Amino acid sequence: MPTLSHSPSTHHAIGTVKGPGENGNQYVFITSDNRYVKIGEFVFYQVAQQEAIATNGKSPVYLKILGKISDRRLIDHLPDRIFADTEIDPEAIAALVGFADPNPTIYAVTVDVVGYFDKNLGFVNPRQAPQPGTKVCLADDAMLERVLNKRTPGTTGAAHIGHLLLRDTGAVPIALDVKEVASTHMAILAGTGSGKSYTAGVLVEEFMRPQNRAAVLIFDPHGEYGTLADMRGHPDFAGDDGYSPQVKVLTPDDVRIRISSLDYYDILTLLPTMSDRQQAILNKAFAILKKHRRGEYRWAVQDLISAVYEADSSQDEDGNEKVGSSAPAIEWKLEKLARSDYFHPQQHLSPKDLFEPGQVTVLQMNEISQEEQQVICAAVLRQAASARMDTQKEKIESDDENYLPYPVFILIEEAHRFAPAHEPSRCKMILRTILSEGRKFGLGVGLITQRPGKLDSDVLSQCMSQFLMRIVNPSDQDSLKYGVEAAGRDLLKELPALTKGQVIIAGACVNTPVLCQVRQRLTTHGGETLDAPALWQSYFQSHHKEERKIKTAPLAARQRPTTFGGISID
Repeated sequence: MPTLSHSPSTHHAIGTVKGPGENGNQYVFITSDNRYVKIGEFVFYQVAQQEAIATNGKSPVYLKILGKISDRRLIDHLPDRIFADTEIDPEAIAALVGFADPNPTIYAVTVDVVGYFDKNLGFVNPRQAPQPGTKVCLADDAMLERVLNKRTPGTTGAAHIGHLLLRDTGAVPIALDVKEVASTHMAILAGTGSGKSYTAGVLVEEFMRPQNRAAVLIFDPHGEYGTLADMRGHPDFAGDDGYSPQVKVLTPDDVRIRISSLDYYDILTLLPTMSDRQQAILNKAFAILKKHRRGEYRWAVQDLISAVYEADSSQDEDGNEKVGSSAPAIEWKLEKLARSDYFHPQQHLSPKDLFEPGQVTVLQMNEISQEEQQVICAAVLRQAASARMDTQKEKIESDDENYLPYPVFILIEEAHRFAPAHEPSRCKMILRTILSEGRKFGLGVGLITQRPGKLDSDVLSQCMSQFLMRIVNPSDQDSLKYGVEAAGRDLLKELPALTKGQVIIAGACVNTPVLCQVRQRLTTHGGETLDAPALWQSYFQSHHKEERKIKTAPLAARQRPTTFGGISID
């Protein structure tokens, strides 16, 4: 049902409509009260829907048309000369000319119409501009909590991320729709030190609450998310049925990818520079392996080397087999791959190992090279996508390691490394495919980056929920204007002014874009900035104390001769 009442609102009016704004979706109201006219604040006016029939008979129904303040201008005040002279008291001048207000000012405030709220349709823009003279009221906290959130905080599918920034702390809680975040993908875009990893931690906490119990995997290049283990046994995550979230932290020593799960391009990424001929031989070798593969056939590096020699073989005029010069060179490179700590003939992190409802798996990759991170991420993403599709199409049985009978969510930190804007990347094409098709088979992706300008635009455009935090780099700001239109140009102007923990949330997970203050984490944040001065002081004091001990030791002790093999050395 739409937001309506059977009588005009008794809310306190803060201004009066002057007329339309610059476009058809705006109006301007006049006010002398500057306390409430903040950019991003919500106001409403009312229109009578005469044809509607109220429950108490035929009478007009009043729709509350919500709007968001996008601009304000000072249009009338005391002469500038009065303010320029610090010896003149403006209040005294105002009283002298007969103004009751000691500092009389008039503001023209521009409002972008959001619409009236309908539970089934969301916000509906009536396309009916308010008449001049219509009263404009500030939306109260209860109304905003009801219409901004797609889910009620604490209910199944809700993620309480924080509270509305322009209201008192906790007055208007912001609850995201987990279904939309997980199925239509999301992006956290923020500058360094603005709180993106902290916000991601809060989001994961909400995913693991008893009302959600998600299956989450985090690619963690810096080892920041291990502190989510604090959720184990934490009372705030306990369910009435004994539920407690499981946290599996996999260090680089635990990472194993079966070599036969890699494809030609994965192997090519891991090997040193290859000539065109070597690449052609390796590609042919993969075709030979594929021809030999039967059922669950799994190959090792030596199998690939044998296929390389077969691919590089030919016969001379006498019918003798001849091996080209490329095979030995490729063999040398592949043998280096065989010594890798992360790619194994048999051991493997299968989807069943990584995903389970009520479990978050943190894949720490802080000691792994960039190329190996790319291939590990690509292999896991590819297998997870295949597992969800094959399970949903009933192509595999429950005893298969790829059996995934539930949706999963994958969070990728430093996403610009895995899907760079203007560089080749092993993960980029896989991410594009998953982001465009993942919704069909229950594979959601969350991307986190401090450089949105370096993130592939096709990848970013597929993220239907956006979390935008403080960004000051002009090129990164420009990239957002075209990649996250849902936020609105007025809110994007606020990006440089946001402080740590403040976020613009837009897209499918909320009914309309909002400015939010992220709530406090329940687990320890693992990405805190080091306190360099404190560490310098601590190091200096401890080592200076040792140096003073040495300097104050008796001279004989400091000059004691050194012996080597029983011989005294002065």
